[in-house]
Amino acid sequence: MEISLKGHRALITGGSRGLGRAMAEAFAAAGADVAVVAREESVLQETAAALSDIRPSGRFIGISADVSDAAHVERAHGQAVEFFGPIDVLVNNAGTSNAQPFLQVDDQNWMNDFNLKFFSAVRLCRLCIPDMQRQGWGRIINTLNSAAKAPGANSCPTSVARAAGMAMTKALATEFAADGVLVNALNTGLLVSHQWVTRWEAQAGDQTFDQFINEMGRKIPIGRMGDPREFANLALFLASDAASYLTGAAINIDGGLTPVV
Repeated sequence: MEISLKGHRALITGGSRGLGRAMAEAFAAAGADVAVVAREESVLQETAAALSDIRPSGRFIGISADVSDAAHVERAHGQAVEFFGPIDVLVNNAGTSNAQPFLQVDDQNWMNDFNLKFFSAVRLCRLCIPDMQRQGWGRIINTLNSAAKAPGANSCPTSVARAAGMAMTKALATEFAADGVLVNALNTGLLVSHQWVTRWEAQAGDQTFDQFINEMGRKIPIGRMGDPREFANLALFLASDAASYLTGAAINIDGGLTPVV
């Protein structure tokens, strides 16, 4: 099955590396114009150039913004719309792991995490949905993680912020389905991304990166960590007309790791 996003305009937060970069590349190859939003200007420009190499006729832009800041979110959305028109595919992908013992998480840490992972998505949905309603077509994909369904000890504030994102996914899916706006979530497990490179650099000692991820993969029923392209392929499906009867779902993409469906 060939999936096309020709004529669609996507905005992806956390889009310059890892899962976000993989989604941007998959969307570009499928015909979408793409705005990637992240903090580092140099990485963003390299990403935008790579997307142009994939499809020279496409329109691609890197927008530097801190999506935990409401003013930055509004500016980033405005830049994207000015560049290529109303957004009809929104991917809320920003966020890093922040899992600690509950008693060590102070109020500021809670607020920082919710601003980055939850309120950034709230604000972008609020900005993008009216245009999606006018067009009668829209797709919203929220990147969450397995802790949204199965939070463990020492998982705050990430698990709680992600659970809030999952609840919002279902609420918006129900509210806007009749407008043609479909809202789904992808709950990640252990997928190879820039966060894992950072973690390897911090703790792996004499291990190579391949040795490190192979060891992590032994914890997973399928026997390995996931590839970002596998995640991107599922996101591409959700962003397309092939998923026209799917909304309100929170799909585990974790190699069988999460103990709940």
